[in-house]
Amino acid sequence: MTFYCIQDDPDIKRMMAGSTLRKVKSRSWKKQRHFRLLEDGLTIWYKSKWAGKGHSTCKFESLCQLILFTFVSIMVIIETVREGHQSEILLSTAEEFPADLCFTLVFHGRQGNLDLVAESLEEAQAWIQGVRKLIHKAETMDEQERLDQWVRDWFQKADKNKDGKMNFKEVKKLLKMMNVEMNEEHAYHLFKMADKSQSDSLEIEQFVHFYKILTQRNEVWKVFQDYSGDGEKLMLEELENFLRTEQQEEEQSTQHAKQLIESYEPSETVKKQGAMSLEGFQMYLCSQDGSIFKPGLLELYQDMSQPLSHYFISSSHNTYLLEDQLRGQSSLEAYIQALKRGCRCVEVDCWDGSDGEPVVYHGHTLTSKILFKDVISTIKEYGFRASDFPIIVSLENHCGLEQQTLMAQHLTQILGDLLQTSTLDGQVPQQLPSPQELKGKILLKAKKIGGLEKCVDETLTDEVSDEEEMANGDEESPTEEPQAEKKNKKSKLSRELSDLVVYCKSVHFHGFEHAHCHAKCYEMSSFSESKAKKLGKEAGTEFVQYNTRQLSRTYPSGLRTDSSNYNPQDMWNVGCQIVALNFQTAGLEMDLNDGLFKQNGGCGYILKPDFMRDGNTHFCPEKPEERRDYKPRRLSIQVISGQQLPKVNQKEGSIVDPLVRVEIYGVPQDQAKDETTQRSTYNSHVLFSGFNPVWNATLNFVIHTPELALVRFVVEDYDKASRNDFIGQFTLPFTCIQPGYRHIHLLSKDGMAIPPSSLFVNISISDYE
Repeated sequence: MTFYCIQDDPDIKRMMAGSTLRKVKSRSWKKQRHFRLLEDGLTIWYKSKWAGKGHSTCKFESLCQLILFTFVSIMVIIETVREGHQSEILLSTAEEFPADLCFTLVFHGRQGNLDLVAESLEEAQAWIQGVRKLIHKAETMDEQERLDQWVRDWFQKADKNKDGKMNFKEVKKLLKMMNVEMNEEHAYHLFKMADKSQSDSLEIEQFVHFYKILTQRNEVWKVFQDYSGDGEKLMLEELENFLRTEQQEEEQSTQHAKQLIESYEPSETVKKQGAMSLEGFQMYLCSQDGSIFKPGLLELYQDMSQPLSHYFISSSHNTYLLEDQLRGQSSLEAYIQALKRGCRCVEVDCWDGSDGEPVVYHGHTLTSKILFKDVISTIKEYGFRASDFPIIVSLENHCGLEQQTLMAQHLTQILGDLLQTSTLDGQVPQQLPSPQELKGKILLKAKKIGGLEKCVDETLTDEVSDEEEMANGDEESPTEEPQAEKKNKKSKLSRELSDLVVYCKSVHFHGFEHAHCHAKCYEMSSFSESKAKKLGKEAGTEFVQYNTRQLSRTYPSGLRTDSSNYNPQDMWNVGCQIVALNFQTAGLEMDLNDGLFKQNGGCGYILKPDFMRDGNTHFCPEKPEERRDYKPRRLSIQVISGQQLPKVNQKEGSIVDPLVRVEIYGVPQDQAKDETTQRSTYNSHVLFSGFNPVWNATLNFVIHTPELALVRFVVEDYDKASRNDFIGQFTLPFTCIQPGYRHIHLLSKDGMAIPPSSLFVNISISDYE
């Protein structure tokens, strides 16, 4: 059932009829717009005001302003609909607009929300329920429905005069839209093949036939022919042979072959024969089962009962910021976005508020301010939607005693039993508890008066050394006090706030030897990126050993005022657990973070390799070959082809000329990259294209520490005159790669899926002798 089958739904009908909604950007910007779901099932359209006949204008803008989506990928773009005053903007206008008229469209990725106000309760509910139904429909589509919908979408785009037919002129425009530059003679040949009625036009079913001709993939057909006895289908034994030989699936290959036929074979006749057609074979290869990422590792599969120090933990730096570090907006939405991405350690910078309420912002800058209590309420509401495992709130406390005490009250009153305020068994821990033991709990990372041990003189003073992060790191921050002025500074610490710190006491780092002799498992230090890299290079083994017992946090240089990021791989190489990144900034560094934490159910915790959990380990990232169980691996990647790569240059007549680069991130010896050197080739009729480019280029790598390596596939539009344009990427851990013929489903720069864009590869992994 496609979108067209739910057009009779009353909510969908009302959306298609159109509504006047108020679009709210701020307390002062609230304007009426006429919104309507178009018949193509692709677009929500609006115009700024009711225009006179002949003067009507449509304004198509970016997603945050218009919302342009296909129903195949609506789940990728629109994540959910919030009812009522569930955004900062709508909360600020609560007195003006009743909650039951308000709703917010929330987008995946870093896209800003769209806040709307309806004129009636019925209108609001129609849009809220209608969009939810479309999201649900998209999420429950099977592979065939998705393909059917995608084909229909292209038909609607090409049918400019909306007569339900497509002439050859429209076909030529369609090919341009689909990123195909084909000579006119061959394009007309395909058109005539599909025009069974000889009417010089294609109706929808004929267009489906045209699409199948257009998307015939010789590279998949050749693989199919290698294992098909009759060239028409793969019998069960032949499919099983393919799975064992090419996909390296030794165990239960017979059962898996049966499951694949049941799931992906579209022909009931072929399915009854226990066989798979070429169409079913291609659908399997394009599915999650045929993906490069091992499906089983997308689920929660790791042991979650080990100490916290044995895990990499998805972590955010200055979580409250949506933009840069100097003038950017502080927002509760920044916390929501980080938490829904699986982030498990968020940062809260607290300062005295002018009205007695502590505020959160980047001190000594022009960033805006939000209330501390609102931040804590947001963490409570959204903290455990993406993951049940513990959240660490990294508190940077710049408040006076009075507002510190108020912070403690907010924490206890808002979080209640969620806040871990004592050790689990009432005893002083010898090692940190596990994520499993702390499920559903929130830990406070901050300074603490004394320790967990009962100490006589602990109660004598509420003064602690002012051990802010800069004491352990660089002096490059333009917003912090000079180091010399901070050296012997003491600050007052509220007893009530101090008592809430249990397993994450912030302390100054005095060296690995001191930590080995004196440190407690619940004490942790923070390191600037430069300090952490320096320690890793000079004392890699000691750093790894230190991180088996205690947590450590790393953070970006203070000079990164643009909210850029450092490479987290350098920190993971020495076992640092809390590698804090600016989540609001897309790019390579967040691709690596997303790639690492995609596995294990996206829960935000990844178990470190065994050689990074042994306190007596001798592993050094600079010398991986000295590891006791050193087993390097050879990775061979044949980049075969690409499918439906999007246009990045929207100029008339522009066509993608793509190349593929494979990048390896890991220990220093594993850092490598290689790319398809020759330009992509096509069949004799297709010129430059992103529709189905073919490379057949083989790239080889040696991986010395496979357990730490990440593999990133990058597709760019080649430009000999200037910098290549980014098209898409996909990053995953080496240990999560499925060998064999696989598809890589590309992501945008913002980390969003861009279906059906993909790469087709053949991967071989073997021991390196």
